[in-house]
Amino acid sequence: MSDQNGGSQEPEREEPIIRDKRRIDPETGKVRQPEGESADAGEHDLSHEELVDVGPADGADEEEGGVLSDDDLDILSGQTTGEQLAAERLADLQRVTAEYANYRKRTEANREIERERAVGDAVKGLIPVLDDLERAEKHGDLGEGTAFSTIAAKLRAAVERLGLTPYGEKGEPFDPQIHEAIFQQPTPGVTADTVAEVVETGYRLGSTTVRVAKVVVSVPA
Repeated sequence: MSDQNGGSQEPEREEPIIRDKRRIDPETGKVRQPEGESADAGEHDLSHEELVDVGPADGADEEEGGVLSDDDLDILSGQTTGEQLAAERLADLQRVTAEYANYRKRTEANREIERERAVGDAVKGLIPVLDDLERAEKHGDLGEGTAFSTIAAKLRAAVERLGLTPYGEKGEPFDPQIHEAIFQQPTPGVTADTVAEVVETGYRLGSTTVRVAKVVVSVPA
């Protein structure tokens, strides 16, 4: 285009419009309110203007560090203090730690119960053999130094290593929880129910009773 003096005049260059889309105001540190629809519509009408974004827009990829978490926004807006957030995180950590500790205790208790049950099933088949050895010992068939006495000692030691322990002794108080009374014998001078004779030895495996002891009970006359 030429002016009146015949020279050419350069067309005016329109300066780009810079719109700051950062959610946090760098000067005040507060969260900015999003612009209304009218402002967004105005941007589309400025077809001749060049828009330059400053900072990440809403919905930017978190991997690029463009989005703050809700907790960060609450702190910056003054709704939550750093001490409150730290206390909440500590409470969450303590709760998770307590839940994990309870889970471990339950798991270990269940594991021990299952182990005792499995071993109990295995040793139940040996209890009749132990009964035969006990009867043979009472009849004098397991003399000291004989081959049978050596075998009996090894078998008893093996089941004890598995945790199987015998119980039931003459003279101990009668307990219906662990004793089975096959006969009650009134006895003068007895003030409480007492085991007078053990007919069949009882066995325990840890806290589990594998077989109750069968006994004759002396009761007050």
